[in-house]
Amino acid sequence: MKIVQIIPGVGDTFYCQNCMRDKEVLGELRARGHDVVLAPMYLPVFSEGEDIAAGAPVFYGAVGVYLSQYFAGAANAPAWVKHLLDSRRLLGWVARKGGTTRAAGLEGMTLSVLRGENGGQSAELGRLVDWLVKEGKPDVVHLSNALLIGLAGKIRRELGVPVICSLQDEDSWIDSMEHAAAMEAWNLIAEKSSDVCAFIPVSNYYSKLMQERLRMDSGKFHVVPVGISTGGYTVASGAAGEPVIGYLSKMSESLGLEVLVDAFMILKSKTGLGNLRLRVMGGHTPEDKSFLERLRRKLGSRGMLGSVDFLTSFDRDSRIAFLKSLSVMSVPMPQPEAFGMFILEALASGVPVVQPGIGAFPELVEATQGGICYEPNDVTTLAGALESLLRDRDLAARLGQAGRKAVCERFDVARTADSMMEVYRKCLAV
Repeated sequence: MKIVQIIPGVGDTFYCQNCMRDKEVLGELRARGHDVVLAPMYLPVFSEGEDIAAGAPVFYGAVGVYLSQYFAGAANAPAWVKHLLDSRRLLGWVARKGGTTRAAGLEGMTLSVLRGENGGQSAELGRLVDWLVKEGKPDVVHLSNALLIGLAGKIRRELGVPVICSLQDEDSWIDSMEHAAAMEAWNLIAEKSSDVCAFIPVSNYYSKLMQERLRMDSGKFHVVPVGISTGGYTVASGAAGEPVIGYLSKMSESLGLEVLVDAFMILKSKTGLGNLRLRVMGGHTPEDKSFLERLRRKLGSRGMLGSVDFLTSFDRDSRIAFLKSLSVMSVPMPQPEAFGMFILEALASGVPVVQPGIGAFPELVEATQGGICYEPNDVTTLAGALESLLRDRDLAARLGQAGRKAVCERFDVARTADSMMEVYRKCLAV
């Protein structure tokens, strides 16, 4: 089967679950002999430091699209200037320098892309469709998220193929927009959902949420949980030595890192936990630097900075080595999450997880039996939940073992690819 996957690049400086999700599935489909073509949006798509769509042009180049959207006259720049702005060299440099994860200030561009042929980038959409025709007609086109749904109508009509759309955490982007813009974004996605054959949410929680947001019934929704390639993960040895709490995600205030640091400081002051360590991995964007400096000052004021490791690398080998050193892992996000790929990675290494009882976390913990969820979502409750596993090593080991077994059996990327292919075939049979 020939599959075109349209993937937005977000830079190569932080742990991006959506990027990893797409790379894992595409790698598995290619290994099975399917012809998978990647069409990158905004920025080159990096994974493990590699530009995984190096043979394709970057569509809707981030620099040119931003300038044309927010600066009058930029859209009429000479062709050589536009060519320079869309060069992989410039976009690759931009990708490695950062990558925003906030929609505030980008409402106009978000809505313009959602409008598709009626947006300010209609010429760029035409260039994308022309390229897809030149590449040879695919069997299906798969959009990485619903923020790209404005592309679906023209692609469906011009190529005559079904368009599939993954769903994961679009709400966190849209809900951070100015209220009127956010409402328009939801309305545009709902309006253009008729151009999509199937939506693929990553959890039951997120499927229900998006059905409510888009005012749709469940007919087009097919839940396909995220999967990982489980080979190479080794059982953690952290339980046998000094206790270590881990954090694997973007090093950001918005993802609860400060909450975990505060819980760590509470625990380290308790009897029997004076040798507790905290290890943090996942990268960051430039906008997170001041937050991380503040965390270091806070830890330093308590004489605990030397017990915390802020690790710079987060490629697969580094993550596996990091996870092997942990006793327990937590990413205490304050807002609901659609899935949590970091949970799969921790459990694949036999590391139990402690997560707030929000979003898809209860669903995933229940499915794997690999950790505990806590409520309410505050520092004191988190510290208590972490302490229960740090002091009861037998319980932690049992949860880790159960979680590892469940991930290998139920959340391996091979099962994800099986489910994805089933959805593709259903759409082709319509």
